[in-house]
Amino acid sequence: MTAAPSTPEIPTTTLNNGVVMPMIGYGVFLTPPEETERAVREAIEVGYRSIDTAQAYRNEEGVGAAVVGCGVPREELFLTTKIWFSNAGEATAARSIDASLRRLGTDYVDLLLVHQPFGDYYGTYRAMEAALQAGRARAIGVSNFFPDRFVDLAENVDVAPAVNQMETHVFNQQVASRPWYSKYGTALESWGPLAQGRKGIFTHPVLTAIGQAHGKTAAQVALRYLLQRDVIIIPKSVHRDRMIANLDVLDVVLTEEEMAAIAALDEATPLTANHYDPEFALGLMERYALPKD
Repeated sequence: MTAAPSTPEIPTTTLNNGVVMPMIGYGVFLTPPEETERAVREAIEVGYRSIDTAQAYRNEEGVGAAVVGCGVPREELFLTTKIWFSNAGEATAARSIDASLRRLGTDYVDLLLVHQPFGDYYGTYRAMEAALQAGRARAIGVSNFFPDRFVDLAENVDVAPAVNQMETHVFNQQVASRPWYSKYGTALESWGPLAQGRKGIFTHPVLTAIGQAHGKTAAQVALRYLLQRDVIIIPKSVHRDRMIANLDVLDVVLTEEEMAAIAALDEATPLTANHYDPEFALGLMERYALPKD
């Protein structure tokens, strides 16, 4: 087993409402419910302080159990969850927020997101604004909102989204989209920062060569690139060694030439989730509907 580094000083960013958020977090997408408590507890042990889950992941209970039992004070942890479209609409979303808090064993989350731009997400956002006002969320935002829907929402709500969580990695860098989020002071957070292993990212020759110059892996270079572009990242692994490796990106600075070489890898196309594709959207809604909370 690889030894954990001394507690890393994870960089932070200040969101548009003044809340401070770690730039590196731990994601639990596709982590089986029965493994979640152990995985999150280990992530906290090796230094993560931001944990990202969602109603649709069906593992909020495991996250909550790890947070309650980890020995780290709740106020030192940053907890994110997301409202699924099955719970869209103001009244239903409000009930689902209560249910998520119960599953997580906490009376507030640090960041609450609309997970998908489907259903009555305006009603969902109003419920989130009410949760923010009531202190049940410290910040609110969205996930998977491409610029058109993002701008439409941001122009018609009282509280600008603090975060937009998008598929962002070296092959899809959100270069054209990002200025629209920045217009509202909205931070870009990457889901799938390692492209979910696609396109040979772990052995990519450009990333590998840069990594060799710094004593890092291709994956670490890909994560470091996003951090240097001020993108929040939430890499996921259930393996302790990889959890540690994904944090071990703070002692290197990529040069301008290296950053340019990685920028050239951008294909500006989603690899896994194109919400402009009606077949993808319909399939997502048909296959992943949850019972209402």
